[in-house]
Amino acid sequence: MASVRLLFSTLLFTIFCLQLLFLSPTLSTSRRVLHNHVTDQNEAGFRVALTHVDSGKNMTKFERLQLGVKRGNLRLERLINNMMARLSVESSSQVTSPVHAGNGEFLMNLAIGTPPETYSAIMDTGSDLIWTQCKPCTKCFDAPTPVFDPKKSSSFSKVSCSNSLCKALPTSDCGSDGCEYLYSYGDYSSTQGILATETFMFDKVSVPSVGFGCGEDNEGSGFNQGAGLVGLGRGPLSLVSQLKKSTFSYCLTSINDDTSSGNPSSTLVMGSLESQIANDSVFTTPLIKNPSQPSFYYLSLQGISVGNVDLPIKKSTFAINSDGTGGVIIDSGTTITYLEESAFDMLKKEFVSQTNLNVDNSGSTGLDLCFELPSDDGSGEMSIEIPKLVFHFDGASLDLPGENYMIGDTNAGVACLAMGGSSGISIFGNIQQQNMMVVHDLEKETLSFIPTKCNQL
Repeated sequence: MASVRLLFSTLLFTIFCLQLLFLSPTLSTSRRVLHNHVTDQNEAGFRVALTHVDSGKNMTKFERLQLGVKRGNLRLERLINNMMARLSVESSSQVTSPVHAGNGEFLMNLAIGTPPETYSAIMDTGSDLIWTQCKPCTKCFDAPTPVFDPKKSSSFSKVSCSNSLCKALPTSDCGSDGCEYLYSYGDYSSTQGILATETFMFDKVSVPSVGFGCGEDNEGSGFNQGAGLVGLGRGPLSLVSQLKKSTFSYCLTSINDDTSSGNPSSTLVMGSLESQIANDSVFTTPLIKNPSQPSFYYLSLQGISVGNVDLPIKKSTFAINSDGTGGVIIDSGTTITYLEESAFDMLKKEFVSQTNLNVDNSGSTGLDLCFELPSDDGSGEMSIEIPKLVFHFDGASLDLPGENYMIGDTNAGVACLAMGGSSGISIFGNIQQQNMMVVHDLEKETLSFIPTKCNQL
Protein backbone atom coordinates (compact mmCIF):
# COMPACT_ATOMS: atom_id res chain seq x y z
CA MET A 1 0.00 0.00 0.00
CA ALA A 2 1.34 3.41 -0.97
CA SER A 3 1.55 5.48 2.18
CA VAL A 4 3.20 8.41 3.86
CA ARG A 5 4.68 8.31 7.33
CA LEU A 6 3.93 11.18 9.69
CA LEU A 7 5.89 12.01 12.82
CA PHE A 8 4.19 13.49 15.87
CA SER A 9 5.93 15.21 18.76
CA THR A 10 4.23 15.13 22.16
CA LEU A 11 6.21 18.23 23.14
CA LEU A 12 5.19 20.47 20.22
CA PHE A 13 1.65 19.13 19.71
CA THR A 14 2.06 19.39 15.96
CA ILE A 15 2.27 17.12 12.99
CA PHE A 16 5.32 16.72 10.80
CA CYS A 17 6.17 14.75 7.72
CA LEU A 18 8.96 12.30 8.61
CA GLN A 19 9.23 10.59 5.29
CA LEU A 20 7.25 10.98 2.09
CA LEU A 21 7.17 7.50 0.59
CA PHE A 22 4.99 8.28 -2.39
CA LEU A 23 7.02 10.68 -4.52
CA SER A 24 6.06 10.01 -8.10
CA PRO A 25 8.43 10.56 -11.03
CA THR A 26 5.91 12.97 -12.56
CA LEU A 27 5.30 15.08 -9.48
CA SER A 28 8.06 16.10 -7.12
CA THR A 29 6.88 17.29 -3.71
CA SER A 30 10.30 18.70 -2.85
CA ARG A 31 10.26 22.30 -1.67
CA ARG A 32 12.27 24.94 -3.51
CA VAL A 33 12.59 28.61 -2.72
CA LEU A 34 11.25 30.89 -5.46
CA HIS A 35 13.44 33.88 -6.29
CA ASN A 36 10.82 36.09 -7.85
CA HIS A 37 9.82 39.66 -8.38
CA VAL A 38 7.22 41.59 -10.29
CA THR A 39 8.64 42.35 -13.71
CA ASP A 40 7.29 45.87 -14.13
CA GLN A 41 6.40 48.13 -11.23
CA ASN A 42 5.07 50.69 -13.69
CA GLU A 43 2.25 48.22 -14.28
CA ALA A 44 1.48 48.36 -10.54
CA GLY A 45 3.08 45.01 -9.77
CA PHE A 46 3.74 44.36 -6.11
CA ARG A 47 4.27 41.77 -3.43
CA VAL A 48 2.46 41.90 -0.08
CA ALA A 49 2.79 39.85 3.08
CA LEU A 50 -0.33 37.98 4.20
CA THR A 51 -1.19 37.22 7.82
CA HIS A 52 -3.54 34.45 8.90
CA VAL A 53 -6.55 35.81 10.77
CA ASP A 54 -5.70 33.65 13.82
CA SER A 55 -2.00 34.51 13.86
CA GLY A 56 -0.71 35.67 17.23
CA LYS A 57 -3.57 34.14 19.17
CA ASN A 58 -2.76 31.81 22.04
CA MET A 59 -3.93 28.62 20.32
CA THR A 60 -2.45 25.29 19.35
CA LYS A 61 -2.30 24.48 15.65
CA PHE A 62 -5.17 22.04 16.06
CA GLU A 63 -7.30 24.70 17.72
CA ARG A 64 -6.54 27.00 14.78
CA LEU A 65 -7.65 24.24 12.43
CA GLN A 66 -10.90 23.73 14.30
CA LEU A 67 -11.68 27.45 14.30
CA GLY A 68 -10.90 27.64 10.59
CA VAL A 69 -13.19 24.68 9.93
CA LYS A 70 -16.05 26.45 11.71
CA ARG A 71 -15.54 29.50 9.50
CA GLY A 72 -15.25 27.27 6.44
CA ASN A 73 -18.50 25.49 7.25
CA LEU A 74 -20.27 28.84 7.45
CA ARG A 75 -18.68 29.97 4.17
CA LEU A 76 -19.77 26.76 2.45
CA GLU A 77 -23.27 27.01 3.89
CA ARG A 78 -23.52 30.59 2.65
CA LEU A 79 -22.48 29.61 -0.87
CA ILE A 80 -24.91 26.70 -1.05
CA ASN A 81 -27.83 28.66 0.40
CA ASN A 82 -27.23 31.57 -1.96
CA MET A 83 -27.03 29.25 -4.96
CA MET A 84 -30.28 27.56 -4.00
CA ALA A 85 -31.94 30.94 -3.44
CA ARG A 86 -30.71 32.12 -6.84
CA LEU A 87 -32.16 29.04 -8.53
CA SER A 88 -35.46 29.62 -6.77
CA VAL A 89 -35.56 33.24 -7.92
CA GLU A 90 -34.58 32.30 -11.48
CA SER A 91 -37.38 29.76 -11.65
CA SER A 92 -39.83 32.58 -10.87
CA SER A 93 -38.26 34.81 -13.60
CA GLN A 94 -37.05 37.45 -11.13
CA VAL A 95 -33.72 39.29 -11.40
CA THR A 96 -30.94 37.92 -9.20
CA SER A 97 -27.21 38.34 -8.61
CA PRO A 98 -24.27 35.93 -8.56
CA VAL A 99 -23.06 34.45 -5.29
CA HIS A 100 -20.24 36.18 -3.39
CA ALA A 101 -18.22 34.21 -0.85
CA GLY A 102 -17.23 37.00 1.54
CA ASN A 103 -14.78 36.89 4.47
CA GLY A 104 -11.58 34.91 4.22
CA GLU A 105 -8.63 33.50 6.12
CA PHE A 106 -5.79 35.91 5.31
CA LEU A 107 -5.24 39.62 5.92
CA MET A 108 -3.15 42.04 3.87
CA ASN A 109 -1.89 45.46 4.96
CA LEU A 110 -2.21 48.37 2.54
CA ALA A 111 -2.62 52.13 2.58
CA ILE A 112 -5.30 54.32 1.07
CA GLY A 113 -5.61 58.02 0.32
CA THR A 114 -3.35 61.08 0.10
CA PRO A 115 -1.69 61.23 2.56
CA PRO A 116 -1.83 57.42 2.86
CA GLU A 117 -3.62 55.86 5.80
CA THR A 118 -2.75 52.26 6.66
CA TYR A 119 -5.38 49.62 7.21
CA SER A 120 -5.78 45.84 7.03
CA ALA A 121 -8.16 44.04 4.69
CA ILE A 122 -9.31 40.49 4.20
CA MET A 123 -8.02 38.90 0.97
CA ASP A 124 -10.83 37.04 -0.78
CA THR A 125 -10.47 35.12 -4.04
CA GLY A 126 -14.21 34.35 -3.89
CA SER A 127 -15.53 37.88 -4.45
CA ASP A 128 -14.75 41.02 -6.46
CA LEU A 129 -15.44 44.27 -4.65
CA ILE A 130 -12.67 46.18 -2.85
CA TRP A 131 -14.10 48.09 0.09
CA THR A 132 -13.33 49.62 3.45
CA GLN A 133 -15.34 51.28 6.18
CA CYS A 134 -15.77 55.02 5.66
CA LYS A 135 -16.84 58.05 7.65
CA PRO A 136 -19.52 59.10 8.30
CA CYS A 137 -20.53 55.62 9.45
CA THR A 138 -24.18 54.89 10.07
CA LYS A 139 -23.15 51.36 11.04
CA CYS A 140 -19.54 50.24 11.33
CA PHE A 141 -18.05 47.27 13.18
CA ASP A 142 -15.03 47.44 15.46
CA ALA A 143 -11.89 46.99 13.38
CA PRO A 144 -8.15 46.82 14.14
CA THR A 145 -7.45 49.95 12.07
CA PRO A 146 -9.23 53.34 11.93
CA VAL A 147 -12.26 54.07 9.77
CA PHE A 148 -11.18 55.83 6.55
CA ASP A 149 -12.14 59.51 6.36
CA PRO A 150 -12.43 60.58 2.68
CA LYS A 151 -12.49 64.27 3.64
CA LYS A 152 -8.85 64.01 4.73
CA SER A 153 -7.68 62.66 1.35
CA SER A 154 -6.92 64.89 -1.64
CA SER A 155 -7.13 61.97 -4.09
CA PHE A 156 -10.64 60.76 -3.16
CA SER A 157 -13.18 60.99 -5.99
CA LYS A 158 -16.76 59.76 -6.22
CA VAL A 159 -17.69 57.53 -9.16
CA SER A 160 -20.44 58.66 -11.51
CA CYS A 161 -23.43 56.49 -12.31
CA SER A 162 -22.31 56.22 -15.95
CA ASN A 163 -18.92 54.78 -14.99
CA SER A 164 -18.27 51.19 -16.09
CA LEU A 165 -17.41 50.18 -12.52
CA CYS A 166 -20.81 51.38 -11.33
CA LYS A 167 -22.49 49.40 -14.09
CA ALA A 168 -20.54 46.29 -13.01
CA LEU A 169 -22.06 46.32 -9.52
CA PRO A 170 -24.68 43.64 -8.89
CA THR A 171 -26.85 46.19 -7.03
CA SER A 172 -26.51 49.96 -7.39
CA ASP A 173 -28.51 53.18 -7.40
CA CYS A 174 -27.88 56.68 -8.65
CA GLY A 175 -28.12 59.13 -5.77
CA SER A 176 -26.99 62.60 -4.86
CA ASP A 177 -23.49 61.27 -4.15
CA GLY A 178 -23.22 59.50 -7.50
CA CYS A 179 -23.01 55.71 -7.64
CA GLU A 180 -24.44 54.13 -4.50
CA TYR A 181 -23.89 50.42 -4.01
CA LEU A 182 -25.08 47.44 -1.98
CA TYR A 183 -22.86 44.38 -2.03
CA SER A 184 -24.20 41.31 -0.22
CA TYR A 185 -22.40 38.15 0.85
CA GLY A 186 -25.39 36.25 2.19
CA ASP A 187 -26.47 35.50 5.78
CA TYR A 188 -27.12 39.24 6.22
CA SER A 189 -23.46 40.17 5.63
CA SER A 190 -23.16 43.22 3.41
CA THR A 191 -21.50 46.57 2.77
CA GLN A 192 -23.37 49.62 1.58
CA GLY A 193 -22.14 53.09 0.63
CA ILE A 194 -20.78 55.04 -2.32
CA LEU A 195 -18.44 53.84 -5.04
CA ALA A 196 -15.31 55.95 -5.33
CA THR A 197 -11.74 55.95 -6.62
CA GLU A 198 -8.62 56.41 -4.52
CA THR A 199 -4.88 56.00 -4.52
CA PHE A 200 -3.93 52.67 -2.97
CA MET A 201 -0.45 51.74 -1.82
CA PHE A 202 0.65 48.11 -1.73
CA ASP A 203 4.03 47.72 -0.11
CA LYS A 204 5.88 50.61 -1.82
CA VAL A 205 3.85 50.61 -5.02
CA SER A 206 1.32 53.42 -5.38
CA VAL A 207 -1.68 52.78 -7.63
CA PRO A 208 -3.96 55.72 -8.51
CA SER A 209 -7.68 55.64 -9.27
CA VAL A 210 -8.58 52.25 -7.83
CA GLY A 211 -12.35 51.79 -7.68
CA PHE A 212 -13.57 50.77 -4.22
CA GLY A 213 -16.59 50.77 -2.01
CA CYS A 214 -16.61 53.46 0.66
CA GLY A 215 -18.81 51.56 3.10
CA GLU A 216 -20.95 53.61 5.46
CA ASP A 217 -23.26 50.75 6.50
CA ASN A 218 -21.43 47.46 7.02
CA GLU A 219 -22.77 44.45 8.85
CA GLY A 220 -22.29 40.74 9.21
CA SER A 221 -20.05 38.23 10.92
CA GLY A 222 -16.34 37.83 10.29
CA PHE A 223 -15.46 41.23 8.85
CA ASN A 224 -14.10 42.69 12.10
CA GLN A 225 -10.81 40.84 11.59
CA GLY A 226 -9.98 43.58 9.08
CA ALA A 227 -11.24 47.03 8.15
CA GLY A 228 -12.53 45.88 4.79
CA LEU A 229 -12.01 43.37 2.00
CA VAL A 230 -9.94 43.09 -1.19
CA GLY A 231 -11.71 41.00 -3.82
CA LEU A 232 -9.43 39.00 -6.13
CA GLY A 233 -12.17 37.31 -8.13
CA ARG A 234 -12.58 37.24 -11.92
CA GLY A 235 -15.14 40.06 -12.18
CA PRO A 236 -14.45 43.64 -13.37
CA LEU A 237 -14.58 45.14 -9.84
CA SER A 238 -11.76 43.01 -8.45
CA LEU A 239 -8.23 44.25 -7.82
CA VAL A 240 -6.92 41.77 -10.40
CA SER A 241 -9.20 43.12 -13.11
CA GLN A 242 -8.71 46.79 -12.27
CA LEU A 243 -4.93 46.48 -12.36
CA LYS A 244 -5.24 44.63 -15.67
CA LYS A 245 -2.74 42.05 -14.47
CA SER A 246 -2.62 38.83 -16.44
CA THR A 247 -1.24 36.89 -13.48
CA PHE A 248 -1.36 36.86 -9.71
CA SER A 249 -0.06 34.34 -7.21
CA TYR A 250 -0.11 33.53 -3.55
CA CYS A 251 1.96 31.24 -1.36
CA LEU A 252 0.42 30.12 1.94
CA THR A 253 2.62 28.90 4.78
CA SER A 254 1.90 25.69 6.64
CA ILE A 255 -0.63 25.70 9.46
CA ASN A 256 2.30 24.48 11.56
CA ASP A 257 4.20 27.75 11.01
CA ASP A 258 3.82 30.16 13.93
CA THR A 259 3.85 33.69 12.52
CA SER A 260 3.36 35.15 16.02
CA SER A 261 7.00 34.39 16.79
CA GLY A 262 8.24 36.52 13.89
CA ASN A 263 8.52 33.84 11.23
CA PRO A 264 7.88 34.99 7.65
CA SER A 265 4.23 35.13 6.65
CA SER A 266 2.35 34.05 3.56
CA THR A 267 2.72 36.10 0.37
CA LEU A 268 0.55 37.62 -2.36
CA VAL A 269 2.20 38.62 -5.65
CA MET A 270 0.42 40.73 -8.26
CA GLY A 271 2.00 40.51 -11.70
CA SER A 272 4.33 38.15 -13.53
CA LEU A 273 6.88 36.02 -11.74
CA GLU A 274 10.44 35.38 -12.79
CA SER A 275 11.43 32.17 -11.09
CA GLN A 276 14.24 29.67 -11.00
CA ILE A 277 11.88 26.71 -10.77
CA ALA A 278 12.50 23.92 -13.23
CA ASN A 279 9.65 23.10 -15.59
CA ASP A 280 9.15 19.67 -14.05
CA SER A 281 8.16 21.34 -10.76
CA VAL A 282 5.30 23.31 -12.27
CA PHE A 283 1.95 21.54 -12.50
CA THR A 284 -0.63 23.32 -14.60
CA THR A 285 -4.36 22.78 -15.10
CA PRO A 286 -6.94 24.83 -17.03
CA LEU A 287 -9.11 27.42 -15.30
CA ILE A 288 -12.69 26.96 -16.40
CA LYS A 289 -15.58 29.42 -16.23
CA ASN A 290 -19.07 29.11 -14.87
CA PRO A 291 -21.29 31.77 -16.49
CA SER A 292 -23.65 31.60 -13.51
CA GLN A 293 -20.82 32.32 -11.06
CA PRO A 294 -18.31 34.43 -13.01
CA SER A 295 -16.20 35.49 -10.01
CA PHE A 296 -15.01 32.04 -8.93
CA TYR A 297 -11.94 30.17 -10.17
CA TYR A 298 -13.14 26.72 -11.23
CA LEU A 299 -10.90 23.71 -11.81
CA SER A 300 -11.59 20.51 -13.71
CA LEU A 301 -11.16 17.69 -11.17
CA GLN A 302 -11.08 14.36 -12.99
CA GLY A 303 -10.63 11.96 -10.08
CA ILE A 304 -8.97 11.14 -6.75
CA SER A 305 -6.62 8.34 -5.69
CA VAL A 306 -6.16 7.01 -2.16
CA GLY A 307 -3.03 4.90 -1.88
CA ASN A 308 -2.95 2.89 -5.10
CA VAL A 309 -6.74 2.90 -5.47
CA ASP A 310 -8.50 5.14 -7.98
CA LEU A 311 -11.84 5.97 -6.41
CA PRO A 312 -14.80 4.95 -8.63
CA ILE A 313 -16.18 8.48 -8.81
CA LYS A 314 -18.61 9.22 -11.65
CA LYS A 315 -17.21 11.58 -14.25
CA SER A 316 -20.13 13.95 -13.77
CA THR A 317 -19.59 14.31 -10.01
CA PHE A 318 -17.33 17.36 -10.22
CA ALA A 319 -18.78 18.86 -13.41
CA ILE A 320 -20.54 22.23 -13.56
CA ASN A 321 -24.26 21.60 -14.04
CA SER A 322 -26.44 23.43 -16.54
CA ASP A 323 -28.10 25.38 -13.70
CA GLY A 324 -24.70 26.65 -12.47
CA THR A 325 -24.42 24.37 -9.45
CA GLY A 326 -21.68 21.79 -8.95
CA GLY A 327 -18.09 22.16 -10.08
CA VAL A 328 -14.92 22.64 -8.05
CA ILE A 329 -13.57 26.06 -7.07
CA ILE A 330 -10.13 26.78 -5.65
CA ASP A 331 -10.44 29.13 -2.71
CA SER A 332 -7.85 30.73 -0.43
CA GLY A 333 -10.56 31.72 2.05
CA THR A 334 -11.78 28.21 2.94
CA THR A 335 -9.62 26.21 5.33
CA ILE A 336 -10.29 22.60 4.35
CA THR A 337 -11.34 20.91 1.12
CA TYR A 338 -15.01 20.04 0.68
CA LEU A 339 -16.00 17.36 -1.81
CA GLU A 340 -19.40 16.44 -3.17
CA GLU A 341 -20.88 14.03 -0.61
CA SER A 342 -20.81 10.83 -2.67
CA ALA A 343 -17.13 11.35 -3.57
CA PHE A 344 -16.20 12.22 0.01
CA ASP A 345 -17.93 9.09 1.30
CA MET A 346 -15.82 6.98 -1.08
CA LEU A 347 -12.65 8.77 -0.02
CA LYS A 348 -13.43 8.40 3.66
CA LYS A 349 -14.25 4.70 3.34
CA GLU A 350 -11.04 3.97 1.43
CA PHE A 351 -9.01 6.04 3.86
CA VAL A 352 -10.32 4.02 6.80
CA SER A 353 -9.61 0.72 5.06
CA GLN A 354 -6.00 1.69 4.32
CA THR A 355 -5.14 3.29 7.68
CA ASN A 356 -4.07 0.95 10.45
CA LEU A 357 -5.55 3.07 13.23
CA ASN A 358 -8.80 3.07 15.16
CA VAL A 359 -11.38 5.60 14.05
CA ASP A 360 -12.19 8.24 16.64
CA ASN A 361 -15.99 8.38 16.95
CA SER A 362 -16.18 10.99 19.70
CA GLY A 363 -17.11 13.79 17.27
CA SER A 364 -15.25 16.26 19.47
CA THR A 365 -13.03 17.68 16.72
CA GLY A 366 -15.65 19.02 14.31
CA LEU A 367 -14.00 17.08 11.46
CA ASP A 368 -15.60 14.17 9.64
CA LEU A 369 -12.80 11.61 9.95
CA CYS A 370 -10.30 11.32 12.78
CA PHE A 371 -8.09 8.48 13.99
CA GLU A 372 -6.88 7.63 17.48
CA LEU A 373 -3.13 8.05 17.78
CA PRO A 374 -1.15 5.18 19.31
CA SER A 375 0.27 5.57 22.80
CA ASP A 376 3.62 7.27 23.23
CA ASP A 377 6.46 4.74 23.46
CA GLY A 378 8.33 6.98 25.90
CA SER A 379 10.56 8.65 23.29
CA GLY A 380 8.40 11.75 23.08
CA GLU A 381 7.72 11.07 19.41
CA MET A 382 5.56 8.74 17.39
CA SER A 383 5.10 8.03 13.71
CA ILE A 384 2.12 6.74 11.78
CA GLU A 385 1.56 5.70 8.19
CA ILE A 386 -1.35 7.06 6.20
CA PRO A 387 -2.39 6.53 2.58
CA LYS A 388 -1.09 8.91 -0.04
CA LEU A 389 -3.69 11.24 -1.55
CA VAL A 390 -3.63 12.39 -5.18
CA PHE A 391 -5.99 14.87 -6.84
CA HIS A 392 -6.16 14.29 -10.59
CA PHE A 393 -6.90 17.60 -12.27
CA ASP A 394 -7.10 18.04 -16.02
CA GLY A 395 -3.44 18.00 -17.08
CA ALA A 396 -1.95 17.74 -13.57
CA SER A 397 -1.98 15.09 -10.86
CA LEU A 398 -1.31 16.73 -7.50
CA ASP A 399 0.35 14.29 -5.10
CA LEU A 400 -0.18 16.03 -1.77
CA PRO A 401 2.34 15.97 1.10
CA GLY A 402 0.90 14.34 4.20
CA GLU A 403 0.78 17.59 6.15
CA ASN A 404 -1.53 19.02 3.47
CA TYR A 405 -4.37 16.66 4.35
CA MET A 406 -3.71 15.00 7.72
CA ILE A 407 -3.44 17.19 10.83
CA GLY A 408 -2.64 15.68 14.20
CA ASP A 409 -2.44 16.69 17.83
CA THR A 410 -0.91 14.32 20.34
CA ASN A 411 -2.41 16.33 23.18
CA ALA A 412 -5.89 15.49 21.84
CA GLY A 413 -4.69 12.04 20.80
CA VAL A 414 -6.07 12.28 17.27
CA ALA A 415 -5.02 12.73 13.67
CA CYS A 416 -7.74 14.10 11.39
CA LEU A 417 -8.36 14.29 7.66
CA ALA A 418 -8.62 17.98 6.74
CA MET A 419 -11.55 17.43 4.41
CA GLY A 420 -15.34 17.27 4.51
CA GLY A 421 -18.44 16.63 2.45
CA SER A 422 -20.66 19.13 0.64
CA SER A 423 -23.63 19.40 -1.68
CA GLY A 424 -23.98 21.77 -4.62
CA ILE A 425 -20.33 22.82 -4.94
CA SER A 426 -16.87 21.44 -4.09
CA ILE A 427 -14.01 23.60 -2.76
CA PHE A 428 -10.25 22.99 -2.86
CA GLY A 429 -9.23 24.65 0.41
CA ASN A 430 -6.11 26.39 1.67
CA ILE A 431 -4.75 23.53 3.84
CA GLN A 432 -4.35 21.55 0.62
CA GLN A 433 -2.63 24.54 -1.03
CA GLN A 434 -0.09 25.27 1.70
CA ASN A 435 3.59 25.46 0.73
CA MET A 436 2.73 25.86 -2.93
CA MET A 437 2.97 28.94 -5.10
CA VAL A 438 -0.51 29.02 -6.65
CA VAL A 439 -0.24 30.95 -9.93
CA HIS A 440 -3.37 32.25 -11.66
CA ASP A 441 -2.63 33.05 -15.31
CA LEU A 442 -5.72 34.84 -16.57
CA GLU A 443 -4.38 35.31 -20.08
CA LYS A 444 -3.68 31.62 -20.62
CA GLU A 445 -6.67 30.65 -18.41
CA THR A 446 -4.54 28.28 -16.35
CA LEU A 447 -3.69 27.66 -12.73
CA SER A 448 -0.30 26.27 -11.70
CA PHE A 449 0.92 24.66 -8.48
CA ILE A 450 4.63 25.11 -7.73
CA PRO A 451 5.93 23.34 -4.57
CA THR A 452 7.63 26.14 -2.62
CA LYS A 453 8.95 26.92 0.84
CA CYS A 454 6.48 29.73 1.44
CA ASN A 455 8.01 30.79 4.75
CA GLN A 456 11.32 31.50 3.00
CA LEU A 457 10.06 33.84 0.28
